[in-house]
Order: sequence, then C-alpha cells, then structure tokens
Amino acid sequence: MSSIAQTSQQSRTATFLSLVKEAIFGSRQDFTAISINRAIILLAVPMVLEMAMEALFGIVDIFWVAHLGADATATVGMTEGMLVMVMAVAIGLSMGTTAVVARRTGERDKEGAAVSAVQAIMLGVACMVVIFSICFPFAPRFLALMGASQGILQVGSTYTRIMLSGSGIILMLFLINAIFRGVGDAAVAMRVLWLANFINLCLDPCFIMGLGPFPKLGVTGAAVSTSIGRSVGILFQLYLLWKGTGRLEIHRRHLRVNFAVMRNILRIAGNGVLQFSIATASWLAMVRLISSFGSAATAGYTVGIRIVVFSILPSWGLGGAAATLVGQNLGAKQPDRAETSVWRAAFFNMVYLGLLSVVFLVFAPKLVGIFSHDPAVVGYGSSFLRIVCLCYVLYAYGMVIVQAFNGAGDTRTPTIINLFCFWIVQLPLAFWLSRGVHMGPRGAFFASLTTQVLLALIAIYVFRQGWWKRKVV
Repeated sequence: MSSIAQTSQQSRTATFLSLVKEAIFGSRQDFTAISINRAIILLAVPMVLEMAMEALFGIVDIFWVAHLGADATATVGMTEGMLVMVMAVAIGLSMGTTAVVARRTGERDKEGAAVSAVQAIMLGVACMVVIFSICFPFAPRFLALMGASQGILQVGSTYTRIMLSGSGIILMLFLINAIFRGVGDAAVAMRVLWLANFINLCLDPCFIMGLGPFPKLGVTGAAVSTSIGRSVGILFQLYLLWKGTGRLEIHRRHLRVNFAVMRNILRIAGNGVLQFSIATASWLAMVRLISSFGSAATAGYTVGIRIVVFSILPSWGLGGAAATLVGQNLGAKQPDRAETSVWRAAFFNMVYLGLLSVVFLVFAPKLVGIFSHDPAVVGYGSSFLRIVCLCYVLYAYGMVIVQAFNGAGDTRTPTIINLFCFWIVQLPLAFWLSRGVHMGPRGAFFASLTTQVLLALIAIYVFRQGWWKRKVV
C-alpha cells in the first residue's frame, strides 16, 4: 500500500510541475472550458512572477542608489511618493482594460478584443502626452514642494524630471500587460517584465557608477536605466501584439478611434483610479499617524508593510487569475462557473495566507530582524505582523473577491467598500485606539486588523448577492 501511495504522490507531483511549466512557457488552453483548478494555476503562476519582477525593479534601484548617500536615497523615496498618482491611473486603466478584453475574449469575439486593446493603448498614449507635458517642466518644483532640501534638489532634480515625465512608460507597461492578462496570455506579460527587468539589472550599475564606456550619472543613472528597460519592454509588447500571440491579433484595420469602446473602458477605469487612490491615501494617512509616535514606530511599520507586500504576491496572483476567469466566463455566458472560480481561488488563497499567518506569528521578530537590529523597531514591526495576520484566513476571501468585482467590470462596488472601510472605519478607529485609548502604534495596527475583517465580510456578503453577474461591459 505504501508503494502505491508513494507512486500516486510522485504522479501528482509530476503533474503539478508539468502544469507550472506550462504556465511559465505559455498555455493555449480555453480557460472557460478546462478544469477550474487548472485554469487558476495556469493564470496565477505567471502573474505572481510578473509582480515579483515589478517589485524587483524598485529593489535593484534602491540597492545601487543607497551607495550614493542619504540625499540620493531620499530623492528616490520622494519621487516614488509622487509616482503614486500615476500608478493610480495606470492601475485604474488596467482594471478597465482587463475587464473589457476578458469579456470580449469569453464571448469568442477576437475582433472586439483587438479593437478594445487598440482603444486602451490610444488612451494610454494620450495619458503619456499629458503626463510628460506637465511633469517635464515642473518636476524639480514638485520635488521642492515635497520638502526636499537644497542638497536633494541639487543631486536629484534630473532624476525626478526623468522619472516623472517618463512615468507614462510605466503606465503603458501596466496597460499593455493588462491586455495580455485579459485574453489569458499571462505568461507573455510575465516575459515582458523579465526582459525589462533584466535590462534594468544590467544597466543600473553601469549608468550609476560609470562602469566601462558608460557615463557616471549617479542617481540620475537609475532613472535612465529604468526608463530604457521599461521602454524596451513596451517595444517588445507592441511587437508581440502586431505579430499576434494566438489569443490576440491586431491588424491595420483596428488602428482607428472608436469612442464608444473608449468610453466603456474609461467608465470602468474611472472607478478603478478612485478605488486605488482611496486605499493609497488611507495608507499615507496611517503612516502620518504612526510617524507621530517616533521614528522607531514608523520604521517598524514600514518594514512590516514591506514584508507583507512581498509575502502576499501569490495572493495577488490568485486574485488576478480570478479577475480574468470572471471576465471570460461572464463573456461565455457561464456566470455560475465564474462564481465557482472565485470561491476556488479564494479557498487556495485562504490556505496560503493561513500558513503565512502561522509563519508571522512564530517568526515575526526574526523576519523584521533581517531589516533592522534596533530592538524598538523589531518590537513594533513584530507587533504589526502578528496583529494583522490574525485576519488572514478571512481576508484571503475579501482580497480575491474585490479583484473579482473588478474583473466583472464592477469597479464601483470595491470603490464604495474601500471608502467605507478605510476612511469611515479605519482612520477614525486608528486615531481613537492610538490616541484616545492610549494604545499607541499598536492601536493603529488593531484598527488595520478590524478594517480587513470588515472589508472581507462586506465583500463576501455583496458577492453572494450576485449583482456583479449582470454587469454589462
């Protein structure tokens, strides 16, 4: 019996590894027809790796820039803070694009998917022009408004000008990858970021340090190498779209303006931008509140957030898979399969986050200790991880369901949920617990815990009503 069980286990392992390999190299499966578990893995694996590559962009830049001193490092941090609004537009447009393209794909309307893709790209180009025209002349002034010292302005003005005026490149990279994800080509989106990140990885030390024939540009070199890497990624995306990936083919006849499709994308994207902006502004307000308790509390919270963001990448991949499956299955007139896909992805997420919560509860001090040896910072960071992870089993459902709403084209519902949970509940509760009850930063941490539980419960309740199934996209 043990031999049979061992053989069976080896067979399942081989099947899983084969599935992961297919996910990485690209699949031509019909995600509205194959088993839901298989579809989730084929979509989620490359999405996780894609987001890991995006996270690596920032890590590589800050690694090399940190060698240049405090002013250079502060320049990067301040500029990233200003890039938040561009990211809000990029993510919002991506939500609208994925929802529309996935719906047309599920309807087997390749022509409609191609038209939607072209209109999304046109919208992205228009945004690029607006961003460049505003940021190129005024970027140094924006940096000064962020409170930059004279030293930072002297070192980092050119870096900020390049990053802000060229941030439309980031928007386009997100947007076109959203097209690939919508048609089910998640592996293509992953490979694009692999290429862009590899170029950035090679060029960063060359331009920053002046290696070989490259000019020594200091912190400006980080902006140059990142922009080059992302730009090559966009050229590769456009080449693949024109060449055709099998799931999506764009021809000359599609290169015309269609205002009806544009309005449809913008209608969904508008709420998507607001949804992300609400969550981001709430996070900034939380940082401001916690910073009032001193640098150790702020540092502990910052380290804790970074650990959380990196560790839940698989969760975002599962949520992205759910969004694509919802859009395609609704387009294929299979609403029940769309709902089942969400519950299945959420269950997988619950298993993962449940295990992660055990890791945080047991090893929180050691994890935070990787980033800081200050006992106060380790104490605050550990408290944050241990408190917030208590909601993970339930929140696992909430985060997948919210992305499922977006995949259905219903970006309004998550926006309302975010507004209520983050601004009506979290911020007042965080202030009351930390200040009124004198719990300090840990009061804010418990407010985050309460908010995530509430968000999950509301999302589950609304999702079960089924309104999202009737959303016209």
